[in-house]
Amino acid sequence: MIRHTQTVSINFTGGIVSPGQLLTILDIAAAARVTQVKFGLRQQLLIEVPGKYRKQFEEDCARQQIVFHAYGTAPNITSSYPAAGIFISDSWLSEGFYKDVFALFDYIPTLKVNICDSKQTFTPFFSGHINWIAAGAAHYWHLFIRFPKSSRLFAWPELVYTNNIGQLSQCIESIVYQRPTISNDELYALVKSKLEYAGRPVTTELELPPFHLPYYEGFNRHENHYWLGIYRRDEEFPLEFLQNVCKICLETRTGQLYATSWKSLIIRNIAPEHRRLWDYILGKYGINVRHAANELNWHVEDNSEDALIIKRHIIRHFDNADVRTYGLCFSIRINPGNNCFGSIVINKQESKTKSRLKGHQRFDILYTQDFNPNSGTLLPYRTGVAKEHLGPYITSLCREFYENNALTDPLLNYVAGQQTLISSTQPEKEVYQCTHCLTVYDESIGDPSQGVTPGTSFHELPEQYCCSLCEASLTDFTPVTAASLGWLAGTQD
Repeated sequence: MIRHTQTVSINFTGGIVSPGQLLTILDIAAAARVTQVKFGLRQQLLIEVPGKYRKQFEEDCARQQIVFHAYGTAPNITSSYPAAGIFISDSWLSEGFYKDVFALFDYIPTLKVNICDSKQTFTPFFSGHINWIAAGAAHYWHLFIRFPKSSRLFAWPELVYTNNIGQLSQCIESIVYQRPTISNDELYALVKSKLEYAGRPVTTELELPPFHLPYYEGFNRHENHYWLGIYRRDEEFPLEFLQNVCKICLETRTGQLYATSWKSLIIRNIAPEHRRLWDYILGKYGINVRHAANELNWHVEDNSEDALIIKRHIIRHFDNADVRTYGLCFSIRINPGNNCFGSIVINKQESKTKSRLKGHQRFDILYTQDFNPNSGTLLPYRTGVAKEHLGPYITSLCREFYENNALTDPLLNYVAGQQTLISSTQPEKEVYQCTHCLTVYDESIGDPSQGVTPGTSFHELPEQYCCSLCEASLTDFTPVTAASLGWLAGTQD
């Protein structure tokens, strides 16, 4: 029996939602006979509402002032807020600043907007159309525009002040919506003619950190509290489980929940005495919070069972071959035109024969320049690959990544740097050498043959002191560095 449902999305601006609001949404969904919900790539909640209960769902949402959208019609504003404080420490962009920026959006964007800290790699920088990235100078932002249905990226020539982010985003959106192929220069000139804002020229290019995906699952200690990350292999969160999560948060005064760009949920500020509550609820619903790292570094299209099947197939090969994937992330693109975020991208080819047989499906394997997932340049690796050959080919590409990294040996560089540091910080040792026979007087050794004890300074020697070999006077000795004597100085030590 076919079950007719419609996917609706409820946006959590920046990925944050209060447990009270989420509980209200979940109660409405439960009344509409929903049993599972998902989180999307843009940190939104996705609900499959049965057609039979659609009207009831709409009425209950209206009554509780819950705004929802048909999936894909109003992309959520995503942000690196979930990483603040746990994956980012030394930044001017605090949690309060994020909320100030969110409040500037007094309209519902139809283009994708990203708001990110430049010091993190947890949230994709350029997966939006309007991408704001915090500059080094407090309250100023870099702006990168990725035009819809295109890989063209335009770096705005000015840093923009925080208070103007909302206005400028709306102005850009209105222009790009009407003229999607407008040139970079034309867009900049048109915005400047329409809107006054506080900005200053970009004098140095934005430098982003090398990609590293922090482990975002399980219980983790942070200062005097814990944070808990929850990931689901099939992306589905039991609705009843999330209801209990919200109730625990309300009882323990945990004020916010965080949806991430990896379709996971983060709960922060868990007091040590409350951990047993979380252990109980995880156990009650059989929620595993220790998945392998090679399962967590995937960006998969929302609501795509075909993509999940490919992901599981490749991960099984990784496990069997014991493949290392640290420093990489993977993306699967089933529908043409969808943006992807990954070091390695698996792209489903459009079938020329329109065959629905899975065995006829073919895939292209691509990778980004320098395997940087934030790079917009995709390079082909293999084309027309059958599903059963994806694992071996991607394994070879992973090895290529590590081989490229191994071309520069960090151990040799570290040793050389340490030697340079030692030579630059330690003062050069000075000894005194006889100008006639080249005998050396080393203060650390003294001259036992003449009753001079170790540690006796050259300037403390008696006037009658003479060279122990040729008996030259004290005035015939000259200071030299021990390093200049090579092995001779070594024999004296």
